[in-house]
Amino acid sequence: MEIGLTLIACNKIGILHKVTGIISKLGGNITYTQQFIRDDNTGLIYMEIENIEDRDTLLNTLRDVEGIIEVEIHSSLKKIFGKRIIIIGGGAQVSQVALGAIIEADRHNIRGERISIDTIPIVGEDNIANAVLSVEKLPRVGLLVLAGSLMGGKITKAIEKLKKRTSIYVISLKMFGSVPKVVDLVVTDPVQAGVIAVMTVAETAKFDINKVKGKVI
Repeated sequence: MEIGLTLIACNKIGILHKVTGIISKLGGNITYTQQFIRDDNTGLIYMEIENIEDRDTLLNTLRDVEGIIEVEIHSSLKKIFGKRIIIIGGGAQVSQVALGAIIEADRHNIRGERISIDTIPIVGEDNIANAVLSVEKLPRVGLLVLAGSLMGGKITKAIEKLKKRTSIYVISLKMFGSVPKVVDLVVTDPVQAGVIAVMTVAETAKFDINKVKGKVI
């Protein structure tokens, strides 16, 4: 079973090394981690860990480490927020895709699923291409939607690289440019694109994007 672990610690060298050493000795495997420095110059460390059988020993051992201020075990972000859908592109179209996605996600989440929607309205070939490439580095992403009226060039190459490196599905709106030629599915209506995006990743849905791959709907 996977757990979430959050620590607040002093901003000093060696804290992360000590934490990972303790987890390793207890047989834990770190599946995800992130850390950053807060405004008060303390560090927040978040980890998702599997194979920890004795949580009390983990908590007590970490609390004894010099420099650690607070330790908490809780559900993982995967369990709380679930799969993520990322929507990138022009502002008005992004909002319409998000509308469809949020409405559909609500239907599945009230039945016990966890699907969250992230949006970033940006313009410009370089900006969008960089955003697409960054999706690979984000956790729990199940699908990417590209919303715009014209996309190609570096964006197309970024999508090809993303699809080669990951199993993330990519949907685009019907648009000019080469992007529609390399995505899994092209959808004409932005609200419907959001709905289909959620149905693709939802375990409680019966939609199979593989049966309509390469099509325009």
